[in-house]
Amino acid sequence: MLKGRVAVVTGGSGGIGTVLCRRLAAEGMAVAVHYRDRNEIADRIVAEIVDGGGRAVAIPADLLVPRAAELLIDAVEQELGPVDVLVANHGLAHKAGFDEVDAGAWDETMAINLRAPYLLARRVLPSMLDRGFGRILFVSSVAAFTGGIVGPHYAASKAGLHGLTHHLASRVAQAGITVNAIAPALIESTDMLPDDPGYLAGVVPIGRLGRPAEVADMALAMLGNEYLTSKVIALDGGMHPR
Repeated sequence: MLKGRVAVVTGGSGGIGTVLCRRLAAEGMAVAVHYRDRNEIADRIVAEIVDGGGRAVAIPADLLVPRAAELLIDAVEQELGPVDVLVANHGLAHKAGFDEVDAGAWDETMAINLRAPYLLARRVLPSMLDRGFGRILFVSSVAAFTGGIVGPHYAASKAGLHGLTHHLASRVAQAGITVNAIAPALIESTDMLPDDPGYLAGVVPIGRLGRPAEVADMALAMLGNEYLTSKVIALDGGMHPR
């Protein structure tokens, strides 16, 4: 079902994003690796995929700029073809208390974490509807359920993704398009953790931090299931039973 499809992964140069890109390519998909400023990492991922016989391109975009989402998809279509799979994985997480988050910090976080995923989905959906196939996966956070440790701006932006998921999913389901969100917590090798995250393992019931590969495993399972839509699935080692 996914082999031969075109996928775009925003934040493809991050800890989770790099693993996602490799896994999608291993499934036989052509992959657009989006990055903002980590061009060396993105280029390395593309080289690995191409050397392995796959198709991939690295495309930069500053998703703080509203028009950047549309231009990113334009570039993907020119390089690889119409987008079948959108994984909105990029995110901004500046830790701050509610008394420290001013209007500028709030707006910047909302623009990156919520507005950009919406604009990306809005751009790819017409083509998906025309072709009768599409997969959209928003990468959220358990902070959307609990408030988290990053700050009110981050938690609110991720909670907004859940509302967006449900709104879109109900309107495109009969056209063969699924829209879901995955909500990880405490995943190692990401920018979302403090410099020394080891102590956090003690709060996870299974006794360790999650791994990017485990997020990729769940993402692939969700993308491959055509009966799963309008769902938010937490991946948190049992921290927050739901």
